[in-house]
Amino acid sequence: MSSDATATPRSASARDAGALLLCRATPATVTPAAHLLRERMLVAPAGPEWTALVPEGRPWLDDGEPVDRVLTGWASALAVGASWPVLALWWDTGHSGYTLASGFRRTVGYVWLANGTPVGEDEAMRTFAARLGLDPVLALDSLDALTRPDPRADARARLVALLAVLARTGLDLPPGLAPGEPAGRLSEAARTHAHQRQAEWTSRRDTARTELDVVARTPLGPWLPGPHVPALAAAQLAVGVPLTVWAARRRSPGWAVAGLILVAHGVLGLARDSFRDDRHR
Repeated sequence: MSSDATATPRSASARDAGALLLCRATPATVTPAAHLLRERMLVAPAGPEWTALVPEGRPWLDDGEPVDRVLTGWASALAVGASWPVLALWWDTGHSGYTLASGFRRTVGYVWLANGTPVGEDEAMRTFAARLGLDPVLALDSLDALTRPDPRADARARLVALLAVLARTGLDLPPGLAPGEPAGRLSEAARTHAHQRQAEWTSRRDTARTELDVVARTPLGPWLPGPHVPALAAAQLAVGVPLTVWAARRRSPGWAVAGLILVAHGVLGLARDSFRDDRHR
């Protein structure tokens, strides 16, 4: 079989792929953190306590990286050190699913085949409900239904049902941001939203300033001004460097971003402490 023949289905799947990042925080809180991903994204409010990030999809279009792997890395990177969880929804021609990231805890996710067949673990739904603080009875019953066969529900219907459960927490996606739409259509829909803004990496100086601001707003922030900065920075480097190396070996840009953010935070923490020492000499 020729290389052209094998590449066609994958490229078609990439063109049809789409994704959304849903953060349980306001746009003002999420936008600075979104800059750290160094990807063009549109930011739009999605309810009183939720924000939607709409990526353009370049990693899976240009680099051939699977959309689920990219979104898992992005969600993990955004959630590191944050006080709010990040839910990644993704889909392509073969399957759909979600990944929930919360702090340094292990991500949890679920997958459905294109025809709606569940291929995840039931325990993932229970963990999902617990981490988002969903109703342990009503919400869990609805989530459990998504783990059972249903010939009338395809993968898109599964994601729509998942969003219906989250609507009880105040999630309200802007018009046009619907599961199953390719990344290009999602971006077009997001641009029409009156309150949308754009998150895009601009320069190293801006990134450094943003990283300091993001860390200051997270639970790690109180550590920065005090004498614990070197210990925290060393810990971030100790985690970030091996993670970045592992991601490079696995050719996973999403996890590489998470590792690089940890490394950047560690370096900035040490640099800030060193700068403070120099000023007091």
